Amino acid sequence: MTIPVHYKAPRTEPEGYLCLVLHAHLPFVRHPEHPYMLEENWLFEALTETYLPLLSHFKMLHEDGVPFRLTLSLSPTLCAMFSDPLLQQRYRSHLEKLIELAGKEVDRTGRQELAFEPSARMYRDRFLFIHELYSEVFHGDLIAAFRHFQDLGVIEIITSSATHAFLPNMQHNEKAVETQIAVAVEDYARLFGREPGGIWLPECGYYPGLETVLARHGLRYFFVDSHALLYADPAPLRGIYAPILCTETPVAAFARDQESSKAVWSADEGYPGDPDYREFYRDIGFERELEYILPYIDPIEARVQTGIKYYRVTDRQNPDKEPYRRGAALHRADVHADNFLGNRLERVRSLSGMIDRPPLIVSPYDAELFGHWWYEGPEWLNFLFRKIAFEQDSLVPVTPSEYLARYPENQPGTPLFSSWGEGGFSGMWIDKSNDWVHRHLSRMEERMTLIAGRYPRARGLMQRGLDQLARELLLAESSDWTFIMKTGTMVPYAERRIKEHIANFQRLDEDIENDRLDESFVASLEERAPIFPRLTYSLYA
Repeated sequence: MTIPVHYKAPRTEPEGYLCLVLHAHLPFVRHPEHPYMLEENWLFEALTETYLPLLSHFKMLHEDGVPFRLTLSLSPTLCAMFSDPLLQQRYRSHLEKLIELAGKEVDRTGRQELAFEPSARMYRDRFLFIHELYSEVFHGDLIAAFRHFQDLGVIEIITSSATHAFLPNMQHNEKAVETQIAVAVEDYARLFGREPGGIWLPECGYYPGLETVLARHGLRYFFVDSHALLYADPAPLRGIYAPILCTETPVAAFARDQESSKAVWSADEGYPGDPDYREFYRDIGFERELEYILPYIDPIEARVQTGIKYYRVTDRQNPDKEPYRRGAALHRADVHADNFLGNRLERVRSLSGMIDRPPLIVSPYDAELFGHWWYEGPEWLNFLFRKIAFEQDSLVPVTPSEYLARYPENQPGTPLFSSWGEGGFSGMWIDKSNDWVHRHLSRMEERMTLIAGRYPRARGLMQRGLDQLARELLLAESSDWTFIMKTGTMVPYAERRIKEHIANFQRLDEDIENDRLDESFVASLEERAPIFPRLTYSLYA
Protein backbone atom coordinates (compact mmCIF):
# COMPACT_ATOMS: atom_id res chain seq x y z
CA MET A 1 0.00 0.00 0.00
CA THR A 2 1.85 3.12 -1.22
CA ILE A 3 1.47 6.47 0.50
CA PRO A 4 1.39 9.54 -1.80
CA VAL A 5 4.13 12.00 -0.81
CA HIS A 6 5.80 15.22 -1.90
CA TYR A 7 9.29 14.14 -0.90
CA LYS A 8 11.97 11.82 -2.26
CA ALA A 9 12.99 8.89 -0.10
CA PRO A 10 16.67 8.49 0.89
CA ARG A 11 18.69 6.58 -1.73
CA THR A 12 20.67 4.31 0.58
CA GLU A 13 19.69 2.26 3.61
CA PRO A 14 21.36 3.53 6.80
CA GLU A 15 21.65 1.86 10.19
CA GLY A 16 18.65 3.80 11.41
CA TYR A 17 16.33 6.74 10.83
CA LEU A 18 15.55 9.75 13.01
CA CYS A 19 12.20 11.52 12.70
CA LEU A 20 12.26 14.82 14.61
CA VAL A 21 8.79 16.31 15.06
CA LEU A 22 7.95 19.75 16.49
CA HIS A 23 4.35 20.48 17.39
CA ALA A 24 3.66 24.21 17.13
CA HIS A 25 0.35 25.30 18.62
CA LEU A 26 -1.26 28.10 20.58
CA PRO A 27 -4.96 28.65 21.28
CA PHE A 28 -6.67 31.38 19.28
CA VAL A 29 -6.25 34.57 21.32
CA ARG A 30 -7.25 37.87 19.74
CA HIS A 31 -8.93 40.76 21.53
CA PRO A 32 -9.60 43.79 19.32
CA GLU A 33 -11.95 45.10 22.01
CA HIS A 34 -8.94 45.89 24.25
CA PRO A 35 -5.83 47.94 23.37
CA TYR A 36 -3.75 45.45 25.39
CA MET A 37 -4.45 41.85 26.34
CA LEU A 38 -1.98 39.93 28.48
CA GLU A 39 -2.74 36.58 26.83
CA GLU A 40 -1.70 37.87 23.39
CA ASN A 41 1.83 37.82 24.81
CA TRP A 42 1.71 34.02 24.48
CA LEU A 43 1.98 34.50 20.73
CA PHE A 44 4.50 37.34 20.89
CA GLU A 45 6.86 35.42 23.19
CA ALA A 46 6.68 32.32 20.99
CA LEU A 47 7.33 34.37 17.85
CA THR A 48 10.39 36.03 19.37
CA GLU A 49 11.90 33.03 21.09
CA THR A 50 10.75 30.03 19.04
CA TYR A 51 9.18 30.47 15.61
CA LEU A 52 11.42 33.19 14.19
CA PRO A 53 14.65 31.65 15.58
CA LEU A 54 13.63 28.31 14.02
CA LEU A 55 13.00 29.98 10.66
CA SER A 56 16.36 31.73 10.92
CA HIS A 57 18.12 28.39 11.44
CA PHE A 58 16.16 26.76 8.61
CA LYS A 59 17.40 29.57 6.37
CA MET A 60 21.03 29.19 7.42
CA LEU A 61 20.98 25.40 7.21
CA HIS A 62 19.55 25.50 3.71
CA GLU A 63 21.99 28.19 2.56
CA ASP A 64 24.87 26.11 3.92
CA GLY A 65 23.73 23.04 2.01
CA VAL A 66 22.82 20.99 5.09
CA PRO A 67 20.39 18.21 4.01
CA PHE A 68 18.24 18.41 7.14
CA ARG A 69 14.71 17.08 7.60
CA LEU A 70 12.15 18.18 10.16
CA THR A 71 8.44 17.50 10.57
CA LEU A 72 6.50 20.49 11.87
CA SER A 73 2.85 20.63 12.81
CA LEU A 74 1.29 24.09 12.62
CA SER A 75 -2.12 24.16 14.23
CA PRO A 76 -4.89 26.02 12.39
CA THR A 77 -5.37 28.42 15.30
CA LEU A 78 -1.68 29.32 15.29
CA CYS A 79 -1.76 29.83 11.51
CA ALA A 80 -4.77 32.12 11.89
CA MET A 81 -2.86 34.28 14.37
CA PHE A 82 0.23 34.33 12.12
CA SER A 83 -1.97 35.75 9.36
CA ASP A 84 -3.99 38.28 11.34
CA PRO A 85 -3.18 41.95 10.51
CA LEU A 86 -4.14 43.19 13.99
CA LEU A 87 -1.83 40.72 15.72
CA GLN A 88 0.92 41.42 13.20
CA GLN A 89 0.74 45.13 14.00
CA ARG A 90 0.64 44.50 17.73
CA TYR A 91 3.64 42.19 17.48
CA ARG A 92 5.70 44.85 15.73
CA SER A 93 4.82 47.29 18.52
CA HIS A 94 5.75 44.64 21.07
CA LEU A 95 9.17 44.17 19.43
CA GLU A 96 9.78 47.90 19.30
CA LYS A 97 9.16 48.14 23.04
CA LEU A 98 11.54 45.25 23.69
CA ILE A 99 14.23 46.94 21.61
CA GLU A 100 13.81 50.16 23.57
CA LEU A 101 13.85 48.32 26.91
CA ALA A 102 16.96 46.33 25.95
CA GLY A 103 18.68 49.57 24.95
CA LYS A 104 17.93 51.01 28.39
CA GLU A 105 19.28 47.84 29.96
CA VAL A 106 22.56 48.13 28.03
CA ASP A 107 23.00 51.62 29.46
CA ARG A 108 21.93 50.64 33.00
CA THR A 109 24.05 47.50 33.25
CA GLY A 110 27.04 49.35 31.79
CA ARG A 111 26.81 51.76 34.73
CA GLN A 112 25.51 49.56 37.55
CA GLU A 113 25.83 45.79 36.84
CA LEU A 114 28.75 45.08 34.55
CA ALA A 115 28.33 41.30 34.91
CA PHE A 116 25.03 41.58 33.03
CA GLU A 117 26.11 44.01 30.31
CA PRO A 118 27.12 41.29 27.76
CA SER A 119 23.69 39.69 28.09
CA ALA A 120 21.95 43.06 27.81
CA ARG A 121 23.81 43.72 24.56
CA MET A 122 22.93 40.23 23.35
CA TYR A 123 19.21 40.86 23.92
CA ARG A 124 19.30 44.25 22.23
CA ASP A 125 21.04 42.80 19.17
CA ARG A 126 18.76 39.77 19.15
CA PHE A 127 15.58 41.84 19.28
CA LEU A 128 16.87 44.05 16.46
CA PHE A 129 17.64 40.92 14.42
CA ILE A 130 14.22 39.40 15.10
CA HIS A 131 12.54 42.66 14.09
CA GLU A 132 14.48 42.74 10.82
CA LEU A 133 13.78 39.07 10.17
CA TYR A 134 10.05 39.50 10.77
CA SER A 135 9.55 42.80 8.95
CA GLU A 136 12.20 42.89 6.22
CA VAL A 137 13.00 39.25 5.42
CA PHE A 138 9.64 37.54 5.91
CA HIS A 139 7.48 40.70 5.61
CA GLY A 140 5.29 39.56 8.50
CA ASP A 141 4.08 36.53 6.54
CA LEU A 142 5.20 33.48 8.48
CA ILE A 143 2.84 31.19 6.60
CA ALA A 144 4.73 32.03 3.40
CA ALA A 145 8.04 31.58 5.22
CA PHE A 146 7.22 28.08 6.46
CA ARG A 147 5.61 27.19 3.12
CA HIS A 148 8.85 28.19 1.37
CA PHE A 149 10.89 25.67 3.36
CA GLN A 150 8.31 22.96 2.78
CA ASP A 151 8.42 23.68 -0.95
CA LEU A 152 12.21 23.30 -0.79
CA GLY A 153 11.69 19.83 0.69
CA VAL A 154 13.58 20.35 3.96
CA ILE A 155 10.57 20.40 6.28
CA GLU A 156 7.24 18.62 6.14
CA ILE A 157 4.33 20.62 7.56
CA ILE A 158 1.35 18.75 8.95
CA THR A 159 -1.88 19.92 10.46
CA SER A 160 -3.72 19.41 13.74
CA SER A 161 -7.45 19.46 14.44
CA ALA A 162 -9.17 22.78 13.78
CA THR A 163 -8.98 24.18 17.31
CA HIS A 164 -6.78 21.54 18.94
CA ALA A 165 -9.77 19.71 20.35
CA PHE A 166 -9.07 16.59 22.41
CA LEU A 167 -10.83 14.18 20.06
CA PRO A 168 -11.31 11.16 22.40
CA ASN A 169 -13.69 13.28 24.49
CA MET A 170 -15.83 13.86 21.38
CA GLN A 171 -16.06 10.32 20.01
CA HIS A 172 -19.75 10.02 20.94
CA ASN A 173 -20.45 12.51 18.12
CA GLU A 174 -18.51 11.48 15.01
CA LYS A 175 -19.82 14.48 13.07
CA ALA A 176 -18.18 16.82 15.59
CA VAL A 177 -14.89 14.90 15.27
CA GLU A 178 -15.13 14.89 11.50
CA THR A 179 -15.75 18.64 11.37
CA GLN A 180 -12.63 19.31 13.45
CA ILE A 181 -10.64 17.29 10.89
CA ALA A 182 -12.40 18.61 7.77
CA VAL A 183 -11.94 22.25 8.75
CA ALA A 184 -8.26 21.68 9.52
CA VAL A 185 -7.56 19.94 6.21
CA GLU A 186 -9.38 22.60 4.19
CA ASP A 187 -7.60 25.42 6.02
CA TYR A 188 -4.22 23.77 5.46
CA ALA A 189 -4.87 23.43 1.72
CA ARG A 190 -5.88 27.09 1.53
CA LEU A 191 -2.69 28.23 3.25
CA PHE A 192 -0.07 25.81 1.91
CA GLY A 193 -1.35 25.00 -1.57
CA ARG A 194 -1.42 21.23 -1.04
CA GLU A 195 -3.16 18.61 1.03
CA PRO A 196 -1.56 17.67 4.37
CA GLY A 197 0.03 14.23 4.49
CA GLY A 198 -0.35 13.77 8.23
CA ILE A 199 -1.84 15.17 11.40
CA TRP A 200 -0.75 15.82 14.94
CA LEU A 201 -3.62 14.52 17.03
CA PRO A 202 -4.00 17.10 19.82
CA GLU A 203 -2.35 15.82 23.00
CA CYS A 204 -1.64 12.59 21.03
CA GLY A 205 -5.25 11.72 21.83
CA TYR A 206 -6.29 8.58 19.96
CA TYR A 207 -9.27 6.23 20.16
CA PRO A 208 -9.90 3.15 17.97
CA GLY A 209 -11.90 4.16 14.93
CA LEU A 210 -10.47 7.66 14.63
CA GLU A 211 -8.29 6.47 11.75
CA THR A 212 -11.37 5.99 9.56
CA VAL A 213 -12.20 9.69 9.90
CA LEU A 214 -8.61 10.62 9.07
CA ALA A 215 -8.61 8.36 6.03
CA ARG A 216 -11.77 9.96 4.65
CA HIS A 217 -9.94 13.28 4.60
CA GLY A 218 -6.79 11.99 2.91
CA LEU A 219 -4.58 11.96 6.01
CA ARG A 220 -2.03 9.16 5.95
CA TYR A 221 -0.34 9.20 9.34
CA PHE A 222 -0.48 10.44 12.92
CA PHE A 223 1.57 10.13 16.12
CA VAL A 224 0.84 8.41 19.42
CA ASP A 225 2.70 7.92 22.67
CA SER A 226 4.70 4.74 22.94
CA HIS A 227 2.19 2.76 25.02
CA ALA A 228 -0.46 3.16 22.31
CA LEU A 229 1.67 1.10 19.94
CA LEU A 230 3.25 -1.26 22.46
CA TYR A 231 -0.25 -2.40 23.50
CA ALA A 232 -1.71 -2.35 19.99
CA ASP A 233 -3.82 -5.26 18.78
CA PRO A 234 -2.01 -7.33 17.62
CA ALA A 235 1.30 -6.55 19.32
CA PRO A 236 3.70 -4.84 16.87
CA LEU A 237 6.55 -7.12 15.81
CA ARG A 238 8.87 -4.13 15.37
CA GLY A 239 7.88 -2.47 18.63
CA ILE A 240 7.89 1.31 18.47
CA TYR A 241 10.67 1.33 15.87
CA ALA A 242 8.36 1.22 12.86
CA PRO A 243 4.80 2.43 12.32
CA ILE A 244 1.78 0.19 12.03
CA LEU A 245 -0.99 0.57 9.47
CA CYS A 246 -4.32 0.96 11.22
CA THR A 247 -6.49 -2.02 10.32
CA GLU A 248 -8.43 -1.66 7.05
CA THR A 249 -7.11 1.85 6.37
CA PRO A 250 -4.03 3.32 4.69
CA VAL A 251 -3.34 5.39 7.84
CA ALA A 252 -0.06 4.80 9.70
CA ALA A 253 0.51 5.33 13.42
CA PHE A 254 4.02 6.38 14.51
CA ALA A 255 5.02 6.01 18.17
CA ARG A 256 7.09 8.37 20.29
CA ASP A 257 10.47 7.17 21.52
CA GLN A 258 10.42 7.94 25.23
CA GLU A 259 14.18 7.86 25.71
CA SER A 260 15.02 10.49 23.11
CA SER A 261 12.09 12.66 24.17
CA LYS A 262 13.07 12.63 27.82
CA ALA A 263 16.65 13.65 27.00
CA VAL A 264 15.36 16.92 25.59
CA TRP A 265 12.21 17.93 27.42
CA SER A 266 12.99 16.91 30.99
CA ALA A 267 14.25 19.87 33.02
CA ASP A 268 15.41 17.50 35.78
CA GLU A 269 17.09 14.75 33.76
CA GLY A 270 17.39 16.26 30.28
CA TYR A 271 19.57 18.88 28.67
CA PRO A 272 17.58 22.03 29.64
CA GLY A 273 18.56 21.61 33.29
CA ASP A 274 22.28 22.03 32.56
CA PRO A 275 23.91 24.64 34.85
CA ASP A 276 25.18 26.72 31.92
CA TYR A 277 21.82 27.17 30.21
CA ARG A 278 19.69 30.24 30.72
CA GLU A 279 17.41 30.24 33.76
CA PHE A 280 13.81 30.72 32.60
CA TYR A 281 12.32 31.86 35.90
CA ARG A 282 14.45 34.98 36.53
CA ASP A 283 13.17 37.85 34.36
CA ILE A 284 13.63 41.59 34.77
CA GLY A 285 9.86 41.98 34.37
CA PHE A 286 9.63 40.74 37.96
CA GLU A 287 12.92 42.14 39.30
CA ARG A 288 13.27 45.74 38.13
CA GLU A 289 11.49 48.63 39.84
CA LEU A 290 7.86 48.88 38.72
CA GLU A 291 8.23 52.50 37.59
CA TYR A 292 11.18 51.50 35.40
CA ILE A 293 9.51 48.50 33.81
CA LEU A 294 5.92 49.73 33.60
CA PRO A 295 6.07 51.30 30.08
CA TYR A 296 7.05 47.90 28.69
CA ILE A 297 4.63 45.57 30.46
CA ASP A 298 0.93 45.29 31.25
CA PRO A 299 -0.55 48.79 31.67
CA ILE A 300 -2.72 47.48 34.50
CA GLU A 301 0.53 46.96 36.43
CA ALA A 302 0.60 43.17 36.34
CA ARG A 303 4.21 42.07 36.04
CA VAL A 304 4.98 39.83 33.06
CA GLN A 305 7.91 38.13 31.41
CA THR A 306 9.93 40.43 29.14
CA GLY A 307 12.29 37.76 27.81
CA ILE A 308 15.31 39.58 29.28
CA LYS A 309 16.88 37.13 31.72
CA TYR A 310 20.40 37.52 33.11
CA TYR A 311 21.00 34.32 35.04
CA ARG A 312 21.97 30.76 34.23
CA VAL A 313 20.48 27.65 35.80
CA THR A 314 23.58 27.26 38.05
CA ASP A 315 22.13 24.82 40.61
CA ARG A 316 18.45 23.92 40.34
CA GLN A 317 18.26 23.34 44.09
CA ASN A 318 19.82 26.71 44.97
CA PRO A 319 17.94 30.00 44.44
CA ASP A 320 21.24 31.88 44.15
CA LYS A 321 22.09 32.10 40.45
CA GLU A 322 25.20 33.13 38.55
CA PRO A 323 25.27 35.41 35.47
CA TYR A 324 24.41 33.87 32.12
CA ARG A 325 27.34 33.32 29.76
CA ARG A 326 26.19 32.92 26.18
CA GLY A 327 29.41 31.35 24.91
CA ALA A 328 29.42 28.68 27.61
CA ALA A 329 25.74 27.92 26.95
CA LEU A 330 26.33 27.44 23.22
CA HIS A 331 29.27 25.17 23.97
CA ARG A 332 26.98 22.99 26.09
CA ALA A 333 24.38 22.93 23.30
CA ASP A 334 27.08 21.62 20.96
CA VAL A 335 28.14 18.97 23.49
CA HIS A 336 24.52 17.93 24.02
CA ALA A 337 23.94 17.63 20.27
CA ASP A 338 26.90 15.23 20.21
CA ASN A 339 25.43 13.32 23.14
CA PHE A 340 21.98 13.06 21.55
CA LEU A 341 23.38 11.81 18.27
CA GLY A 342 25.71 9.34 19.98
CA ASN A 343 22.91 7.91 22.10
CA ARG A 344 20.60 7.50 19.11
CA LEU A 345 23.36 5.74 17.16
CA GLU A 346 23.99 3.45 20.10
CA ARG A 347 20.28 2.67 20.28
CA VAL A 348 19.81 1.79 16.61
CA ARG A 349 22.94 -0.36 16.67
CA SER A 350 21.67 -2.24 19.71
CA LEU A 351 18.57 -3.12 17.67
CA SER A 352 20.55 -4.37 14.69
CA GLY A 353 19.27 -7.76 13.62
CA MET A 354 16.31 -7.64 16.02
CA ILE A 355 13.91 -6.28 13.41
CA ASP A 356 13.86 -6.71 9.66
CA ARG A 357 14.65 -3.11 8.71
CA PRO A 358 16.65 -0.15 10.06
CA PRO A 359 14.87 1.08 13.20
CA LEU A 360 13.04 4.39 13.15
CA ILE A 361 13.33 6.69 16.19
CA VAL A 362 10.47 9.18 16.41
CA SER A 363 11.26 12.17 18.64
CA PRO A 364 8.34 14.58 19.01
CA TYR A 365 8.38 17.73 21.13
CA ASP A 366 6.32 20.85 21.72
CA ALA A 367 7.95 23.45 19.49
CA GLU A 368 7.83 26.09 22.22
CA LEU A 369 10.36 24.05 24.21
CA PHE A 370 12.95 25.23 21.68
CA GLY A 371 13.80 28.83 22.47
CA HIS A 372 11.02 29.76 24.87
CA TRP A 373 11.54 27.26 27.68
CA TRP A 374 14.97 26.07 26.56
CA TYR A 375 16.60 29.22 25.24
CA GLU A 376 19.43 27.38 23.50
CA GLY A 377 17.09 24.82 21.92
CA PRO A 378 17.13 26.27 18.37
CA GLU A 379 20.94 26.33 18.42
CA TRP A 380 20.97 22.73 19.65
CA LEU A 381 18.85 21.73 16.66
CA ASN A 382 21.21 23.59 14.36
CA PHE A 383 24.23 21.78 15.80
CA LEU A 384 22.45 18.44 15.65
CA PHE A 385 21.48 18.71 11.98
CA ARG A 386 25.01 19.71 11.00
CA LYS A 387 26.51 16.79 12.91
CA ILE A 388 24.04 14.34 11.36
CA ALA A 389 24.86 15.67 7.89
CA PHE A 390 28.63 15.98 8.04
CA GLU A 391 30.00 13.83 10.87
CA GLN A 392 28.37 10.44 10.19
CA ASP A 393 26.20 8.59 7.68
CA SER A 394 24.64 5.88 9.86
CA LEU A 395 21.61 7.81 11.13
CA VAL A 396 19.50 9.57 8.49
CA PRO A 397 16.91 12.29 9.29
CA VAL A 398 13.58 11.47 7.68
CA THR A 399 10.02 12.74 7.53
CA PRO A 400 7.08 10.34 7.93
CA SER A 401 6.16 10.67 4.25
CA GLU A 402 9.71 9.83 3.20
CA TYR A 403 9.73 6.81 5.50
CA LEU A 404 6.39 5.54 4.20
CA ALA A 405 7.60 5.97 0.63
CA ARG A 406 10.57 3.74 1.41
CA TYR A 407 8.59 1.25 3.53
CA PRO A 408 4.97 1.22 2.30
CA GLU A 409 4.29 -2.27 3.68
CA ASN A 410 3.73 -2.18 7.45
CA GLN A 411 2.12 -4.45 9.98
CA PRO A 412 -1.62 -3.87 10.40
CA GLY A 413 -3.04 -3.25 13.84
CA THR A 414 -5.11 -1.02 16.08
CA PRO A 415 -3.37 1.26 18.61
CA LEU A 416 -4.58 1.48 22.18
CA PHE A 417 -6.81 4.33 23.34
CA SER A 418 -4.32 6.81 24.77
CA SER A 419 -2.94 10.32 25.12
CA TRP A 420 0.38 11.73 26.16
CA GLY A 421 0.77 13.81 29.31
CA GLU A 422 0.17 12.79 32.88
CA GLY A 423 -1.08 9.22 33.15
CA GLY A 424 -1.24 8.67 29.40
CA PHE A 425 -5.02 8.13 29.32
CA SER A 426 -6.78 11.51 29.09
CA GLY A 427 -6.42 12.42 32.75
CA MET A 428 -5.41 16.00 31.94
CA TRP A 429 -8.61 16.63 29.98
CA ILE A 430 -11.17 14.84 32.14
CA ASP A 431 -10.58 15.92 35.71
CA LYS A 432 -12.56 17.36 38.58
CA SER A 433 -11.04 20.75 37.76
CA ASN A 434 -12.61 20.81 34.30
CA ASP A 435 -15.30 18.11 34.11
CA TRP A 436 -18.10 20.69 34.12
CA VAL A 437 -17.07 21.74 30.62
CA HIS A 438 -17.83 18.42 28.94
CA ARG A 439 -21.59 18.34 29.45
CA HIS A 440 -21.86 21.77 27.82
CA LEU A 441 -19.71 20.78 24.86
CA SER A 442 -21.61 17.53 24.40
CA ARG A 443 -24.93 19.36 24.33
CA MET A 444 -23.59 21.97 21.91
CA GLU A 445 -22.26 19.28 19.56
CA GLU A 446 -25.59 17.47 19.52
CA ARG A 447 -27.46 20.72 19.05
CA MET A 448 -25.18 21.80 16.19
CA THR A 449 -25.79 18.60 14.21
CA LEU A 450 -29.54 18.90 14.78
CA ILE A 451 -29.86 22.54 13.76
CA ALA A 452 -27.56 22.17 10.74
CA GLY A 453 -29.88 19.48 9.40
CA ARG A 454 -32.91 21.64 10.06
CA TYR A 455 -31.68 24.51 7.86
CA PRO A 456 -30.08 22.85 4.81
CA ARG A 457 -30.19 25.88 2.49
CA ALA A 458 -29.77 28.95 4.67
CA ARG A 459 -28.71 32.18 2.99
CA GLY A 460 -27.85 35.73 4.01
CA LEU A 461 -27.93 36.58 7.70
CA MET A 462 -29.26 33.13 8.62
CA GLN A 463 -26.28 31.49 6.94
CA ARG A 464 -23.87 33.85 8.72
CA GLY A 465 -25.53 33.09 12.04
CA LEU A 466 -25.30 29.34 11.49
CA ASP A 467 -21.66 29.60 10.38
CA GLN A 468 -20.88 31.60 13.51
CA LEU A 469 -22.70 29.02 15.61
CA ALA A 470 -20.29 26.42 14.23
CA ARG A 471 -17.32 28.73 14.85
CA GLU A 472 -18.26 29.27 18.51
CA LEU A 473 -18.53 25.51 18.99
CA LEU A 474 -15.12 24.88 17.43
CA LEU A 475 -13.50 27.56 19.61
CA ALA A 476 -15.13 26.18 22.75
CA GLU A 477 -13.79 22.68 21.98
CA SER A 478 -10.13 23.75 22.30
CA SER A 479 -8.24 21.39 24.63
CA ASP A 480 -6.18 24.33 25.89
CA TRP A 481 -8.89 25.60 28.21
CA THR A 482 -9.38 22.33 30.08
CA PHE A 483 -5.59 21.82 30.17
CA ILE A 484 -5.12 25.24 31.80
CA MET A 485 -7.81 24.47 34.37
CA LYS A 486 -6.03 21.24 35.29
CA THR A 487 -2.57 22.83 35.58
CA GLY A 488 -3.89 25.82 37.55
CA THR A 489 -2.26 28.56 35.46
CA MET A 490 -4.33 31.44 34.03
CA VAL A 491 -7.50 29.62 35.11
CA PRO A 492 -9.76 32.72 35.16
CA TYR A 493 -8.95 33.45 31.52
CA ALA A 494 -9.56 29.83 30.45
CA GLU A 495 -12.89 29.70 32.28
CA ARG A 496 -13.88 33.05 30.83
CA ARG A 497 -13.14 31.91 27.28
CA ILE A 498 -15.14 28.69 27.64
CA LYS A 499 -18.10 30.51 29.18
CA GLU A 500 -18.06 33.23 26.51
CA HIS A 501 -18.20 30.70 23.68
CA ILE A 502 -20.95 28.75 25.43
CA ALA A 503 -22.96 31.95 25.96
CA ASN A 504 -22.45 33.08 22.37
CA PHE A 505 -23.56 29.68 21.10
CA GLN A 506 -26.66 29.68 23.27
CA ARG A 507 -27.73 33.16 22.20
CA LEU A 508 -27.19 32.43 18.51
CA ASP A 509 -29.09 29.15 18.87
CA GLU A 510 -32.06 30.89 20.51
CA ASP A 511 -32.05 33.73 17.98
CA ILE A 512 -31.97 31.29 15.05
CA GLU A 513 -34.80 29.23 16.49
CA ASN A 514 -36.91 32.35 17.08
CA ASP A 515 -36.02 34.00 13.76
CA ARG A 516 -34.63 37.11 15.49
CA LEU A 517 -30.95 37.14 14.57
CA ASP A 518 -29.27 40.44 15.43
CA GLU A 519 -26.91 41.34 12.58
CA SER A 520 -24.81 43.61 14.80
CA PHE A 521 -24.27 40.77 17.29
CA VAL A 522 -23.29 38.33 14.54
CA ALA A 523 -20.95 40.93 13.01
CA SER A 524 -19.29 41.59 16.38
CA LEU A 525 -18.55 37.88 16.81
CA GLU A 526 -17.24 37.61 13.25
CA GLU A 527 -14.94 40.58 13.79
CA ARG A 528 -13.62 39.31 17.11
CA ALA A 529 -12.66 35.87 15.77
CA PRO A 530 -11.96 36.05 12.02
CA ILE A 531 -10.84 32.44 11.84
CA PHE A 532 -11.74 29.78 9.25
CA PRO A 533 -13.02 32.13 6.53
CA ARG A 534 -14.42 29.22 4.49
CA LEU A 535 -16.18 27.53 7.39
CA THR A 536 -19.70 26.36 6.56
CA TYR A 537 -22.20 25.09 9.10
CA SER A 538 -23.32 22.43 6.60
CA LEU A 539 -20.30 20.33 7.63
CA TYR A 540 -22.39 19.31 10.64
CA ALA A 541 -25.45 18.36 8.58
